[in-house]
Parts: sequence; C-alpha cells; structure tokens
Amino acid sequence: MELRRDPITQSWVVLGHRDTHEEASCPFERPAIDKQQTIFSWPAEGPWQVRVIPHPDPLYHIEGDAGRQAEGIYDKMRPIGAHEIVVETPDHNKRLSQLSDEEIERVLWVWASRIADLKKDLRFKYVSVFKNQGEVSGEEWPHAHSEVTGSIFVPRRIKYELRAAREWYREKERCVFCDIVRQDQKDGKRIVDVQGDYYALCPYAARVPYEVWLLPRRHNHLFEQARPGSNRRQFAALLGRVLRRLEKLAPAFHLVIHTAPSTRSKKGELAGYWKTLADDFHWHIEILPIVETKSKSYSIKETYFNAVLPEQAAERFRSLDPNP
Repeated sequence: MELRRDPITQSWVVLGHRDTHEEASCPFERPAIDKQQTIFSWPAEGPWQVRVIPHPDPLYHIEGDAGRQAEGIYDKMRPIGAHEIVVETPDHNKRLSQLSDEEIERVLWVWASRIADLKKDLRFKYVSVFKNQGEVSGEEWPHAHSEVTGSIFVPRRIKYELRAAREWYREKERCVFCDIVRQDQKDGKRIVDVQGDYYALCPYAARVPYEVWLLPRRHNHLFEQARPGSNRRQFAALLGRVLRRLEKLAPAFHLVIHTAPSTRSKKGELAGYWKTLADDFHWHIEILPIVETKSKSYSIKETYFNAVLPEQAAERFRSLDPNP
C-alpha cells in the first residue's frame, strides 16, 4: 500500500489491497486474543477489561520512514504510522452502549492514553480514534471495539476545522466551539442531553440525520489531557445515554474523536501550527448515524443534504428513553 496526495485538496489517500477477515471465531475472545501481541491492557494485572492490540491488517506500518518522493507533479510516500484495535470489553455480546458508566470511563481513559502515547512519536502529526458500529458502517468485527491510528499527515477534515477555528479566534478572540455551546445552551432547541460540564447537541448544520456532537463546556483543546477538576465519569454517562438513544434511531454509526494535532517538532518547537491553537481549538466527539440506505446526504457535488432538521432531531433524541 502507499499514500498519495491529491494536489488540489491536499488530502492524503491510502491506496492498495487489504485482506478480508474470514475468522471462524471472534479474534477478540479467549483463547484467540491471548495469542496476540498486547500493546496495552487495563488493568495491568489480573483479568483484562480493556485491551489494545495491533490491527491484524493495518492501514499503516510502524517501522521505517516515510520515503517521501515525487512522481512528476504528484507526491507519494509509504504508509508509515500506527494502527491499533481497542477491544472495549471481554464480553462478546455487549456493545459500548450496554457497558456501565464505569466501564465506558475505562474505554475513554484508554483512548486518551493511546493518543498521548502515540503523540510521543515525533513522526506522527495526528492521532485519530474512531469507532464504526454496525455492518453498513464498515465494522470489521461484531465484538465491541474501536480503532486508533497515528498518521504522518493531518486529515483534511481536521485541517478545515483548525483553519476555521483559527480565523474565528483571530477575528473575535473567542473559541468557536465555546460559542457554539453557549449559543445552543441559550436556545435549547438543539441540545440532546447534559451531564455536568458536558453537552450533547445536534449541530446547527448537521450533515446527516441525527448527527450529534459531544463536547465539554469548559475549554480544552486536548481530549487526552483532562482539565483539573474534570469528571470523565460524567462524560461516560452522557456518551452511554446518547448511544442508547441513537441505537433506537439508526442501525449503524461512525464515531470520531477530534482532538488537537501533535504540535512538537524534534526541536520541541511548534511544528507549523499557530501559537493560539490551545485557545482556538476545542476537542469534541462527532457521531454520524447511518439512517438511510439510499441516503442523499452526500451528493456528487459534495453538498450535504439532510432531510431532518437538527432541531427536530434533538427533540426526537430527548423523547427517547436513554435507559438500557
């Protein structure tokens, strides 16, 4: 496989063949998982509750260097990076939404731990955590799991957010995400749920039906570095309630954590990012449900169409019982 860059959009694309999985049994259950390399396990001693293992057929490979090269006007490089699987529970029959608040908090803690650890590798410019649930989402195994990737480039969507947040801050000297929380808290129409300092809301310009964001009220640009006094258990409770509601509306979804990129070069200086990043960016989780089999949400013109107003979506969310 290799990475190629689109010279127009500047986005990197992984090209190449990946093997399909035809396991007769779940690779995340014992004894199969005991035969695999363990990157991280919680707790460190005794029966594991959350385990991190290498992806069996990774998009990126940790060894070597990028080998950046030109092919005429085009750029390509080797797919150097990290690709890990977070097995969220040893119970094959439980989804993330069915875990207790304490168990979800453990998963959040492992996500944060892996982001922080991979950012120590100065080759990686961005670390992503994402979860595909449901067959139509591209989920590779039915056992509850999520994925972590460390890449030597910043994904295009993140670049868009970073630039927009910088411009907002440059003009207003405020974080655009903090402004969104304040505005939606005031309006109330798009708020799905609240737990302590954490909010779940349907974004004003939702791309797909029932799109929902979760973010802290208090400003923080790093998901992996909680603010003093933060209560991650509250966030775990909120995430669990949102997912349980969502599963009553959609058979599948994509979940992605948006955190600030790695900003340190080998000399310990800011690596091409502006000095206001800690003030203008704000970590959040975006969840995009897959509701329609023939969705018009993304046309060939790259214009989103959403038949459900976010105000209606939030009202529907609130009407659903979040209890198991």
